Amino acid sequence: MVWTGTWVAERLGVELIGDEALPDLLGLALRRNPKRAHLLVSSVLGKHVPQRPSVVYGSGLDLGRRVRALLGDEEAARSVVLGYAETATALGHAVADGLGLAPYLHSTRRPVAGVARAGGFEESHSHATSHLLLPEDPKLLAGDGPLVLVDDEFSTGNTVLNTVRALHERYPRDRYVVVALVDMRSAADLGRLDAFAAEIGARVDLISGAAGTVRLPEGVLEKGQALVAEHERAYDPGAVSAPGPTTARGGQEHARVALDWPEDLPDGGRHGFTPDQRHRLETALPAMAARITEALGDAAAGTERGATAGALPGSAVGARPGPSAGGRSASAVGAQPGSTTGAQPDSSAGGPRVLVLGFEELMYAPLRLGTALEEAGHDVRYSTTTRSPVLAVDDPGYAIRTRLVFPAHDDPADGPGERYAYNVAGAGFDAVVLVVDSTADTPALHAPDGLLAQLAAHIPRVVLAVVPSYTPTAEGTGATGVTEAAGGTEATEVTRLTEATEATEATEATTEAVEAPERSSMLPEPLRGPAFSSYAPEEVGWLLQDLSDVELEAPTEEREEAIQSGGAHYAESLPVEYQPSDRYQELFHAALETSAARIARAVGTVTETVLAERERPGHRPVLVSLARAGTPVGVLMRRWAQARHGLDLPHYAVSIVRGRGIDANALRWLAAHHDPADVVFVDGWTGKGAITRELADAIKEFEAAEGVTGFDPEIAVLADPGSCVRTYGTREDFLIPSACLNSTVSGLISRTVLRADLVGPNDFHGGKFYRELAGVDVSRAFLDAVAARFEEVGAAVDADVKELLAADRTPTWEGWAAVERISEEYGIHDVNLVKPGVGETTRVLLRRVPWKILAKRGADADLAHVRLLAEQRGVPVEVVDELPYSCVGLIHPQYTRGATGADGKAVVSQ
Repeated sequence: MVWTGTWVAERLGVELIGDEALPDLLGLALRRNPKRAHLLVSSVLGKHVPQRPSVVYGSGLDLGRRVRALLGDEEAARSVVLGYAETATALGHAVADGLGLAPYLHSTRRPVAGVARAGGFEESHSHATSHLLLPEDPKLLAGDGPLVLVDDEFSTGNTVLNTVRALHERYPRDRYVVVALVDMRSAADLGRLDAFAAEIGARVDLISGAAGTVRLPEGVLEKGQALVAEHERAYDPGAVSAPGPTTARGGQEHARVALDWPEDLPDGGRHGFTPDQRHRLETALPAMAARITEALGDAAAGTERGATAGALPGSAVGARPGPSAGGRSASAVGAQPGSTTGAQPDSSAGGPRVLVLGFEELMYAPLRLGTALEEAGHDVRYSTTTRSPVLAVDDPGYAIRTRLVFPAHDDPADGPGERYAYNVAGAGFDAVVLVVDSTADTPALHAPDGLLAQLAAHIPRVVLAVVPSYTPTAEGTGATGVTEAAGGTEATEVTRLTEATEATEATEATTEAVEAPERSSMLPEPLRGPAFSSYAPEEVGWLLQDLSDVELEAPTEEREEAIQSGGAHYAESLPVEYQPSDRYQELFHAALETSAARIARAVGTVTETVLAERERPGHRPVLVSLARAGTPVGVLMRRWAQARHGLDLPHYAVSIVRGRGIDANALRWLAAHHDPADVVFVDGWTGKGAITRELADAIKEFEAAEGVTGFDPEIAVLADPGSCVRTYGTREDFLIPSACLNSTVSGLISRTVLRADLVGPNDFHGGKFYRELAGVDVSRAFLDAVAARFEEVGAAVDADVKELLAADRTPTWEGWAAVERISEEYGIHDVNLVKPGVGETTRVLLRRVPWKILAKRGADADLAHVRLLAEQRGVPVEVVDELPYSCVGLIHPQYTRGATGADGKAVVSQ
């Protein structure tokens, strides 16, 4: 049989490496995603690929039994199982069934009036929107027994570890078990689980059905995006034919079956599901399967098997299946996914071939109805609709053969959008049983372009089964919930959900919900080395998202022209990383040797000032460096506090962007995990004070919008030559060697990125880890050289701090005044193009198109590297008097490639 990852593997060079069972469990497909083009498609999950219900359910049961064997019955009875929407809701429920003794809860995107939130989170690298935790019993997650977290795939582990970290803050426990169908961690991620367990002081086990990894060649993201674009362009909507003669039966009205779902039985784990409720469901399943069988009738009567199994009917009105490899609509060809995916039914059972199709998060109820039909002797496959957009290609070596597209039909809180059903059209089914909850039984479902019409155009018999949506009562623990009527769309009209804010207002007006413990959004855990950055994991946690696989670099001249023309913001791209020459590296090491003690003294002074003014009983400062220039300084301050006082200060790095403010999601994370009053913002140096002002404005805006107070916008810096802050190590403008280089002295991390197509409203700002530069990385060498001088500068630091604490340190902003004067004197008329100080001037020479450098007479000792860079880029250095800084870098004003040569040297002054 052809592996359903062959098509992608051959075109992109992607390799699936690991257990022999992996090719039977996973295929490959492509999707439009700026972070990861390929998609691992499970053949046993029951989401994208129709599979026998017994295989899907059995996979979860087996994992659950392994968890029970690991924990033992006593601990299993104290555990709670948590699954993830949308793909793992049935898998998690099956794991709970295999465990046998534990209640089950899954996350949801659907806010429910009257149910307080016990938490929520964002799923990184996903199309998913906000996830909520809405247990009927507020105490469900509050126990101290093991928490079992279930997802279909464990790759980076971000989603699961984010949840654990957030819940552990509120409800600490000794043990967690992570369960996944496949463990696909890369070599770089293998150590994260153990490090995380040590960090929170708990045991974290991992159980998976198979293990391996995906090997991605260089440039795979760009190649994948090009391949998707090629096949989407090749698709011609006009090629989709109208329903043909073979779909005559498909045009008939669908049948509705009355399931007689047990009263007050939850439709799934959205609000919790107990072992007793599972017993009630299993008792009722045979009778519900019999009612479905009756509704199916003789699904094969009047149907020529060859017409449905071997040839794909024409498209339904409004259907937009994905393009095939040949450029035709996938709904217009006789596509039948290969048997390795479980998608193609066989005819050995002799009866009608039935698909049970679930609905997004509603996976467990359809799955169990499917297992009941299978046990009754039917030839059944099971899959569910999804939010996830995936390219369809009609090839046996590709996991997604066909795609049906239809509008969302449950009035989702995040607004209308397209939904998808994969490998359904052309798969040879005689009948489909569509299972939705009553909230989703809306006019949109029954519309001409709705899901029912799409199915009817491709499958002769369509049966609709509606499970009553379960709504918990306000009494909380042990209370009996209510279920919505399932008799038709009218019954759901008054109960359909709207936007989350409206649901909240309705709740306040009509129902007093049980108050769940307050939790902030479960944003991703900080990234740490060695998986992200060359710093040790305890040195800093990066509140960023990893964009290492995204091509963001652009030539310096192109960036400058785009920035100054208003066509782009500087944070939307990255400069090409400067590769220092041997001569420049020699200058760096010489400067480090010369200035290490001077830097150590400034580090000690600023750290001791922070401890003297910000430490309070029961609290310790939380260092938050402004990535990336502030991060080496934050690490050094943390090392000083540890070496001098035995203090282990938390340290995080966050993004701040001129003109756009600080990363609000990073502030939310900090407020959720620490007292905002303990946060101390850290940067390397001040120039004219633009970031100082930016931070103050951003904090004010954040606190007004979020209602969170306590953050102090004051920045602690190593050097404050512009007199912009109160907390500093020195106000001299001297060479800080970390300013000489880019990522290779900053943990191999890029400057931060903020671009709308990469950073959503619920994402951290982005950054890249330049692993390929490890051979020239001097990040730790810089830290170690400075830290080695801590002891010898101790007495001088004590004297400096005593003097500073008694002095008037009110900022004078003399640097800003100097910048305004220079801007006018040189006809620039834009203070943003004037970069004062050694650090900022170095940045101009490394990242921007410099016009000229102003050097203070007599400051040559700190400017050797500046003069070398200026020489290499052909930039004139002008010696001036009465400069409050050692040097000032001027970016070429009104830059165009006609005004400045490729080397950055001015040709025509503006």
